Amino acid sequence: MSSHREAPEISKDPVADSTDVYAFVSPDAPDTVTLIANYVPLQAPDGGPNFYEFGDDVLYHINIDNNGDGNAEIIYELRFNTVVQNPNTFLYNTGPIQSLDDSHWNRRQFFSLNRQEKSGNQRRTTVLATNLPCPPCNIGPLSTPSYTDLANQAVHTLAGGEKVFAGQRAEGFYVDLGAIFDLADLRPLEQLHNQFGLNVPALSKPAPGVNSGKGVNVYSIALQVPKTQLTANGSSPTNASDPSSVIGVWTTASRQKVSMVGQNNGQSTNAGPFVQVSRLGNPLVNEVIIPMGKKDYWNNQPPVDDSQFVQYFQHPELSTLLPTLYPNTFPNLAAFNATGNPRADIVAIFYTGIPSGVVPGFQNSAGSRQADLLRLNMAIPPTTTNPSNLGVVGNDPAGFPNGRRVFDDVVTIELRALAGATLPLVNKSFTADAAVSQVTDGLTSGPTDTAAMGTENYLASFPYLGLPYSGFAVPAS
Repeated sequence: MSSHREAPEISKDPVADSTDVYAFVSPDAPDTVTLIANYVPLQAPDGGPNFYEFGDDVLYHINIDNNGDGNAEIIYELRFNTVVQNPNTFLYNTGPIQSLDDSHWNRRQFFSLNRQEKSGNQRRTTVLATNLPCPPCNIGPLSTPSYTDLANQAVHTLAGGEKVFAGQRAEGFYVDLGAIFDLADLRPLEQLHNQFGLNVPALSKPAPGVNSGKGVNVYSIALQVPKTQLTANGSSPTNASDPSSVIGVWTTASRQKVSMVGQNNGQSTNAGPFVQVSRLGNPLVNEVIIPMGKKDYWNNQPPVDDSQFVQYFQHPELSTLLPTLYPNTFPNLAAFNATGNPRADIVAIFYTGIPSGVVPGFQNSAGSRQADLLRLNMAIPPTTTNPSNLGVVGNDPAGFPNGRRVFDDVVTIELRALAGATLPLVNKSFTADAAVSQVTDGLTSGPTDTAAMGTENYLASFPYLGLPYSGFAVPAS
């Protein structure tokens, strides 16, 4: 998935595994930006009695670069604390949970939120909130009978005008994992795929995609912040051509260097400085671009040092494989690959932002620093009427890769880019192959779509990702 189980080591540590990052101008509050970082991938809604939660021993950051240098000028930091009311029961709850302080709820989680701002070589920390409650998991009609009310109680408005939510939500990212990792056998194009002499009858005609994210939950950290609190000069951007209107966003999770297992009544004891173990900016980068031997290393590197990985963006492996996986389907891409020339379009999309003059009337670059950041031009207003889930590729400048909205079809956008759709923007002599417009994993979405992707409950307001699936009503596979 976008960054679900993307590297060998972090796949063993789900509470620190960042799965998706979203950053967009809030459609219902356009003077604000919404930032979402998801963790704990692929949650089975019925996964009790020890239901999912954030890690009390994990330091969670949402980072903002507002001057294009690849470093965080602003950091929102969250720490979590779990409180067990009754250690003598195995139950998560002993009766219906009808409020966030209900005595029936046995295992509760709270969080603090700090804001760090860079000032020279120092960081100033402001405590924004402490001891805010998370909602419970969505267990079922007897345990969580009014889940919408519980979720709404967990949306907190702070003194500075920010909103914050931390808790379980429905997985909003849709992708056909089964097809993509079966040698990129995209079901709508499977009849064109190289069958390697196997002649599989089931792959003889196009088929619809199968959403691997349907029916599973994630844990979300969502912030809605006034634009004036994100810019370097405290202004609200209005000039989309001004690089200062662009911010770069990524999330990180860190753990302390030392962990001693079973030292405190069976619990781990942690000590030492925090070390970054996970990070995510643009979707699918570590998953698809970074090679196996570098994935864990990538996760603990800061974006400012990303130039060391640029060759994987200049020559993305999937782009070189597509003409072999789909014989005679991408001849123009094959010819370009044979030249050995770098993919400047892929470097721009993921690593520098798209500068002015490449896409008419659009830019989301704050400079030439190579860094994997989700770049958002805050001066571009949200598209509130008929937004395209193909974002900039679909002539909708408010969508990916200008930030990322919860419904953006980033899989199709990135697959088409890797197949050559965006190469003519920087190489006028290149013509994209005709099949590029058909490249997709066969899933689609929209702001309230209830179709193939299976995420029936995107919300029109904060925190935008829908209510989590109920453990009692797990959707049929």
